[in-house]
Amino acid sequence: MPEVLHLIIKKDYAASLIEHLQKEQAIEIVGEEETVDIPDWQKEAVRKTLQEVRLHPDQLQPWDVVKQKYKRP
Repeated sequence: MPEVLHLIIKKDYAASLIEHLQKEQAIEIVGEEETVDIPDWQKEAVRKTLQEVRLHPDQLQPWDVVKQKYKRP
């Protein structure tokens, strides 16, 4: 599953490791312009959901329950 991470490389050996992973095609270096910004409407939806969680934490369900609810056949 692709995941975009931003890194700060602090040691030379870490930069070498990143280069090696790139050569092995285990990672792909993408520029900032290639990443997708999260739209404002989606950020607002997350803020609203988090506010609901703060106001009504008793309505949260355990992860195992939610996972079963959306389990693929």
